[in-house]
Amino acid sequence: MVKNSFISIIPREEKDENKNKGSVEFQVFSFTNKIRRLTSHLELHKKDFLSQRGLRKILGKRQRLLAYLSKKNRVRYKKLIGQLDIREPKTR
Repeated sequence: MVKNSFISIIPREEKDENKNKGSVEFQVFSFTNKIRRLTSHLELHKKDFLSQRGLRKILGKRQRLLAYLSKKNRVRYKKLIGQLDIREPKTR
């Protein structure tokens, strides 16, 4: 597997202007990149259970960050969901 074969989903202008790597948006962007990379890896290697566990952990982290952002700033949350093209979690 070649590391550079995966294209980042962060637009170039976002990467330059948003230097704050600790922001919730940047963390969700990086988790989404990791999730997409692991998902494509697991399509080839179905029995890689350690990678499955890692994927579940990253999904949980991203879900918690999105829940936090949803509570704090709904506008930024909606914008981020639209940019990343991910679904909103179902409410109970």
